[in-house]
Amino acid sequence: MRVAVILATYNAPEWLEKVLCGYGCQTWRPFEVIVADDGSDERTRQQIDASRTETGLPIKHVWHEDRGFRKSRILNLATAESTADYLIYSDGDCIPRADFVACHVEHALPGLFLSGGCVRLSATVSEALRCADIEQGRAFEPRWLRTLDPSPARGLGKLGVSRFRARLLNRLTTTRATWNGHNASGWKQDILAVNGFDERMKYGGQDRELGERLCNLGLRTRQIRYSALCLHLEHARPYVDHDRVARNRDLRAKTRRTRRSWTRYGILKGQRSATP
Repeated sequence: MRVAVILATYNAPEWLEKVLCGYGCQTWRPFEVIVADDGSDERTRQQIDASRTETGLPIKHVWHEDRGFRKSRILNLATAESTADYLIYSDGDCIPRADFVACHVEHALPGLFLSGGCVRLSATVSEALRCADIEQGRAFEPRWLRTLDPSPARGLGKLGVSRFRARLLNRLTTTRATWNGHNASGWKQDILAVNGFDERMKYGGQDRELGERLCNLGLRTRQIRYSALCLHLEHARPYVDHDRVARNRDLRAKTRRTRRSWTRYGILKGQRSATP
């Protein structure tokens, strides 16, 4: 099957460089990368051009004008742009482990979407990591990370879990398998069937709302939070608007209450129509 990774980013080229280094080290190939750029300046385009050369990856750059936080809109544009059958969604501040794409592909099944996990790094470690650390694998070694910071990450224990134990923990965890914007995947045909992300939603749960509509459509979920791992780089979040977060909660509650699977505010605008 054809696979694409869609990465959301906004004015963080230093973080994006590290993330694309991680995708250049993946054990499963080939796949395309689509950078869904929510209005970054010229530095991000320059970094993408450099990363194409350095990693050898086919990287598309989908951009729109900066008019505030419009992650849902740019993700919809990137989704429509992809020609892949299977889509892995993450962020431009999440460095994938070398088996990240392989793990998503291994667990992909019809009628299913996958929910992966992350390890949240401290600001000190986020700044200190270099591409060489990622390429040589030490960025995912707990002992080495502690040499940079005694408390380097939240959820650090996930990195030391064996493949067998990770599968067991995926089954035993009580954490719900939701659509996480930093680490989730599904079939493009299913994402089109619910009309993608709801563009009314700003920061705060907008990714999970897509997963709730996929479930309303009849899809099942699978937890792979101990198997498909990425390192989440710490950064400021000036775009957080608590009023918008509250509105998002209301929209998600309506999605659950009405059991709707289609949004009129997604890839196609207006009433439901034929598959895009």
